[in-house]
Amino acid sequence: MPDAELVLRSTRVITPEGTRAASVAVSAGTITAVLPHDSPVPADARLEDFGDDALLPGLVDTHVHVNDPGRTEWEGFWTATRAAAAGGITTLVDMPLNSLPPTTSVEHLRVKREVAADKAHVDVGFWGGALPDNLRDLRPLHEAGVFGFKAFLSPSGVDEFPHLDQERLARSLAEIASFDGLLIVHAEDPHHLEAAPQRGGPKYADFLASRPRGAEDTAIAHLIDQAKRLHARVHVLHLSSSDALPLIAAAKADGVRLTVETCPHYLTLTAEEVPDGASEFKCCPPIREAANQDLLWQALADGTVDCVVTDHSPATTDLKTADFATAWGGISGLQLSLAAVWTEARRRGHGLEDVVRWMSSRTAALVGLDDRKGAIAAGRDADFAVLAPDETFTVDPAGLQHRNPVTAYAGRTLHGVVKSTWLRGERIVDGGEFTSPRGRLLTRAR
Repeated sequence: MPDAELVLRSTRVITPEGTRAASVAVSAGTITAVLPHDSPVPADARLEDFGDDALLPGLVDTHVHVNDPGRTEWEGFWTATRAAAAGGITTLVDMPLNSLPPTTSVEHLRVKREVAADKAHVDVGFWGGALPDNLRDLRPLHEAGVFGFKAFLSPSGVDEFPHLDQERLARSLAEIASFDGLLIVHAEDPHHLEAAPQRGGPKYADFLASRPRGAEDTAIAHLIDQAKRLHARVHVLHLSSSDALPLIAAAKADGVRLTVETCPHYLTLTAEEVPDGASEFKCCPPIREAANQDLLWQALADGTVDCVVTDHSPATTDLKTADFATAWGGISGLQLSLAAVWTEARRRGHGLEDVVRWMSSRTAALVGLDDRKGAIAAGRDADFAVLAPDETFTVDPAGLQHRNPVTAYAGRTLHGVVKSTWLRGERIVDGGEFTSPRGRLLTRAR
């Protein structure tokens, strides 16, 4: 065994080559080797033997709304990163909106980083924002280290982050393509949304009708056309419409530089089971029908959809009213994402290797962190989640770490208990006990 300060051992280590019994050597916060299970441990190294609990690379969640500063009563870096760590997430990338100011200039990025610096329990990176009036800010933000740029093609829900029409989308995407940046897009077409019935009230069926699949499908088609014309890198956020999958598959086959994510709530919750008035289930685009969900799972399995992220978008309890038209839209799922996805994945015949690929390896690659994150392999950061995959727990909102005790998963029994979480070889959560914040603020490396 090479020099090691720490050795983590398990009969189920999830590596890029598959699941195997192994010993993972760690020195100075970095994995130095993945060795046979019974390899001798150096006399001066500490051994942590997890038995049959699975050792996963820490998850990388590239879609999180921390809302800090400005709307810290909704969430905050302290609470969001504790929730992430409790759920086996060791890296998150913060969305540019719902904080005040939004991350749409270098100065605003500086403010965000200062607020996060001493509160991060996990590593944190930042997206920038692409607005109708900040074209000149995009390159400086890129050079300052944001991982890419978020844009809406329909109203975002907050006045300080307006959406791009097709002309401004083209301008922003051309500028971002000029330095080979990444544009990530909330893809719903505003004209389809305006034409949809808007009834309001507590009935989930009425809310679902107000956000039709066609709004997603049309916006994605326009985005693909622009990306193809400019040879630009684009990423579709929180895909919920399975009707867009053939279009996405064809674009990928045609060489368009396109990636796509979906979310745990689209994979585990269905429209048929949402109670009327239960706006903890409201998100945009919406949770759709079970048949739609089946097709999203198929798309994950065949690679049409690349990855799974939370789109953690919390709010205060009072904003989750019984009227779906006026309630704040967003699912709080940071702490539960691994268990929720694993519960449904195992039921559908998928393994932990699949979950790691969707929630760690591919998300790390999306933001260019795959030289340090997303795998248990020599040279990567020693970020781990120790998971008891066969143990179950019932979700109690009061026991979650995010700021407001609202979750669509309340009362659900899930498989997969995170026993401990490790960041660069240091245990940051163990049995619900947290260390002081040890996360670093990340910048784009390439």
